[in-house]
Amino acid sequence: MNLSFTLAMARREGRASWRRIGLYMFSISIGVAALVAINGFRGDVANAIRDQSRNLLGADLELRSRRPFPDSVRAVLDSMTARGTPVAYVTSFGSMALARRSGLTRLVNVRGVTGGYPYYGTIDTDPPGLWTTLQDDRRALVDPAVLVQLDARLGDTLSIGEVRFVIIGTLARVPGEVSLRSALGPRVYIPGRYLDDTGLLTFGSRAFYTAYLRFADAGGVERFLNRHNALFESQRVGYDTVSEREEELTESLDMLARYLGLVGLVALILGGIGVASAVNVFVKDKLATVAVLRCVGATQRTVFGVYVLQAALMGLVGAAAGALVGVAVQRTLPVLLADFLPLEVQPSLDGGAIVAGLGIGVWVAVLFALLPLLAVRDVTPLRALRREEEGDRPRRDLVRFAAYLALGATVLLLSLWQAPATGAGIAFAVAIGATTVVLGGLAWALTRATRRYFPRRAPYVVRQGIANLFRPHNQTVAVTLAVGFGVFLLGTLAVVQQNLLDAITVDTGPGRANLVVFDIQEDQRAGVEDLVHERGVEAPAMTPIVPARIARLNGRTTDEIAADSAGVRPARWALRREYRNTYRDTLVRTERLVAGAWWDEPGRGGRRSSSGLPRVSVEEGLLQELRLGIGDRITWDVQGVEVETEVASVREVNWARFEPNFFVVFEPGVLEQAPKSFVTLTRVGDPTTRAELQRDMVLRYPNISAIDLTLLQQTLDTLLGSVALAIRFMALFSIASGGIVLFGAIATSRFQRLRESVLLKTLGARARQVIKILVTEYLALGTLAGLTGALLAGAAGWALTTFFFRLDFRLAPLPLLVLTLAVVAAATVIGVLNSREVFRRAPLAVMREMGE
Repeated sequence: MNLSFTLAMARREGRASWRRIGLYMFSISIGVAALVAINGFRGDVANAIRDQSRNLLGADLELRSRRPFPDSVRAVLDSMTARGTPVAYVTSFGSMALARRSGLTRLVNVRGVTGGYPYYGTIDTDPPGLWTTLQDDRRALVDPAVLVQLDARLGDTLSIGEVRFVIIGTLARVPGEVSLRSALGPRVYIPGRYLDDTGLLTFGSRAFYTAYLRFADAGGVERFLNRHNALFESQRVGYDTVSEREEELTESLDMLARYLGLVGLVALILGGIGVASAVNVFVKDKLATVAVLRCVGATQRTVFGVYVLQAALMGLVGAAAGALVGVAVQRTLPVLLADFLPLEVQPSLDGGAIVAGLGIGVWVAVLFALLPLLAVRDVTPLRALRREEEGDRPRRDLVRFAAYLALGATVLLLSLWQAPATGAGIAFAVAIGATTVVLGGLAWALTRATRRYFPRRAPYVVRQGIANLFRPHNQTVAVTLAVGFGVFLLGTLAVVQQNLLDAITVDTGPGRANLVVFDIQEDQRAGVEDLVHERGVEAPAMTPIVPARIARLNGRTTDEIAADSAGVRPARWALRREYRNTYRDTLVRTERLVAGAWWDEPGRGGRRSSSGLPRVSVEEGLLQELRLGIGDRITWDVQGVEVETEVASVREVNWARFEPNFFVVFEPGVLEQAPKSFVTLTRVGDPTTRAELQRDMVLRYPNISAIDLTLLQQTLDTLLGSVALAIRFMALFSIASGGIVLFGAIATSRFQRLRESVLLKTLGARARQVIKILVTEYLALGTLAGLTGALLAGAAGWALTTFFFRLDFRLAPLPLLVLTLAVVAAATVIGVLNSREVFRRAPLAVMREMGE
């Protein structure tokens, strides 16, 4: 036997095999399409970042601070301006905006611009060209969402603080900005010279101050930073360069693409499972043909090579089809993910992604087909004369062990290649293996339980249909794995999304707050209470907020700690950030004491600490980041006054609840005389009254922000929906792959089903009885697949909600029920349609066809 014979036999067998296993190769196509699309998209994003990185920053250097630039930093910037280096300033903060015509209010992100920002790229407006005219007068450019939410239009007046601005146009695109960000705080650009006139930048206001510089030569940025880095570090002024912004964007967007790629990898593995199942049935039907080939002199290696080559050719065709689909999907992803992208991505043909997809598709097809194909090595020429027992088990040898090892290594390597980090890749590969084992085990257990405990007195058609799950060549486990994986992915997403939405849902029950008011100054408390009383609402309790920074930890300054390279240091963000602390004598309902003692615990906390220092209670996560424990000391810089405190207790805080939650709580008697602002939550039942109260609050106290929590919930719902849409899009690849496996599994066992149905009709069964048997079988098969996937989705949703998001879990049965019913319906419809030949043709004709 030679190569030409092997090729000829592979071609001949391939023509007869397309109807049996060719469909499964298109499940490989789905997985290849997902990988080609995602990896091509990653390349497009990398190219876009490389080409647009300067435009994304808008300058060569960005300096940023959470407080006004100190005089020392401002002097440096003024000197750069004097030397001819352009400097622009952008101050951004949240504030309430009032549309004068409609009387509606909305929390917006105000950005006051001074200078020629941006120096690179353009801010597109509608109508076009309005950015250059913004500085001419009291004008505003707004996100389109502002017009919708405030029922405003171009030419209307927008009140921001004490100043009224005319809306001249909307923002079409701002380089470097993500569209989803405007959902929580729509942007409003105004001339920077009017910021002081608004009266909004008062004590307690959270504002971000940014300076943008353009240098004449490439080395100017590095020289400038080397000269002034120590000053910026001491004054807590951060900075971004073009290269740093490019690196940050590349890393974050690449991580997004890789996580989506992992979902596509699931689709590819599902396709492999389908191939293995189909080839397993195909090989059993071809054992007599293999025995004949052995009789005429074909060696084991030749026969084995025929079918491996056939699988490789089919895999190549399936992978090629998948690559073409992937290129088409690649062009869709920039549109689908537009809300997540801060730049414009232009699709291009990525040869590397296509070649990788082709190679991986062929390899997976051959590898999954290899395990059942190894059975042909055990076929002897004597098999042509006698039928061996169907229960004979394949031999366990080194080749079979190597095939299993190669399969596991392939899944691991593909996971590592696609995952954003090594740990995530290993975890994903382990999860794939565990999920496969659990799905297969559940399918086996549920099938056995159904067989054992199903009522013996059930009608004949029901018993026959259920028994078909155990017939020779059944595809029960394969369908459960493939379709169950799809239900598992989408079900997990639905359960987690529902729990996240439940966590932010505003409770409409009596007494629960639905309006939050913050940035209240001390001299405004009485006026705010009067406004609330005028609307017939009970006066709410006000929570004080005192801004502070950490000056020392256990006597060491933050600069000393940051410069110390020995040992494990506290997190940089925890040392440098500005904290908004409070003081009170009781715990609130979103907190739970996990260590230490509260101030008023008799015999424990009812007295001063042994050191005589004021006591604080710290949130457990922050305490870990600071590398501190109970009894350690924290010195706070409270508006220039240092206050040394001792950690007395540790709290667990439920941050998902809409309550005034804080990292640090002081005991009473320490911060009462410090400068502070207030926040309060109240309940206003009538939506119209709530809107009128917001309007009156803005008119009387422009610096105060009043947010309707129901609107915030709707906004967060929109954000989660956008994120879920992107994940669902990739999960649909897995569903499509599972659907093909389902259809293929039913088609593969078509001949066995025809034989049984014909025998039943020959024995006198009516067409109606045969239909009922088929419907029962596919109902059971779909229920099995849907149920196992739904059970795993519930378990995975519980684990993610409880341990990753740290939220209380509530099972969402409706999405899981809908998914299960959809699977049951699909299995039943496909199965009955695929068996329609039983009813159209006479039994004798079908028996002749099967005997040929």
